[in-house]
Amino acid sequence: MHALVAVDWHIVWSRIFHPDQTMLLALERTIYISVAAQVLGVLLGLAAALLLGLLAALARMSRFALLRWISGIYVWIFRGTPLLVQIFYIYFAFSWPTFDFGIWTVSDAAIAGIVALSINEGAYMREIIRAGIDSVDRGQMEAAKSVGMTYGKAMRRIILPQAARVIVPPLGNEFNNMLKNTALLFTIGVFELFAFSEQNYSQFFIADYFLAIAVWYLMLTTVWTFIQAYIERRLAVSERGDALSFRERLELAWNPVGTLTRMGRRPS
Repeated sequence: MHALVAVDWHIVWSRIFHPDQTMLLALERTIYISVAAQVLGVLLGLAAALLLGLLAALARMSRFALLRWISGIYVWIFRGTPLLVQIFYIYFAFSWPTFDFGIWTVSDAAIAGIVALSINEGAYMREIIRAGIDSVDRGQMEAAKSVGMTYGKAMRRIILPQAARVIVPPLGNEFNNMLKNTALLFTIGVFELFAFSEQNYSQFFIADYFLAIAVWYLMLTTVWTFIQAYIERRLAVSERGDALSFRERLELAWNPVGTLTRMGRRPS
């Protein structure tokens, strides 16, 4: 009860509903680093999470022992070591450029942080993608090969589109974690939400700044939760395809011609 009374709610309220330019800059960096680290997983080779996870997942089930071995070592290292250690090593062991787009600058620390988060994410994405591929009936691969498809073509056109419905929900959860993991980049000098709160605490010694930032993280993850739920509902509709609802089946039984015409189907 004493801790509740000790909170300066004016600070919390002002940082949530009346953020200044410095805090908005920190919020912007938190969001773009999260999005970039996830999106670069599709676009940037070995330095990216999702594409690296996809390649590693396919290699895990590859017929070539060397690919399976490399994939296993990659996951073993990046899932078995702390993310913070990976961030420090990638930042200090390599030289990173700073991109200046005039009104928007991406520092070398932010670039290193995006790469570190992406590579770490790829190790987890490999297992998620592998589970999605395993969820597809093996008979479909055999059927694809029987009509002349190669292994890679069957994966691209038959297996992976179906596996996507299994992959997307945990992928959404991973992005939720990515939003929170950006706070670790404070340790290498990236100015994001946590860095903003720590800077204010160092100046005024008021812990309520951390509470305000926690609310901001909560709002970001809540917004993403709604977006993820929408995507999953869309995938569920796609999975049902042309399956009729109970109401449509009743209408079809009562008035077959009229119902099919309204649904845009041709009566048989």
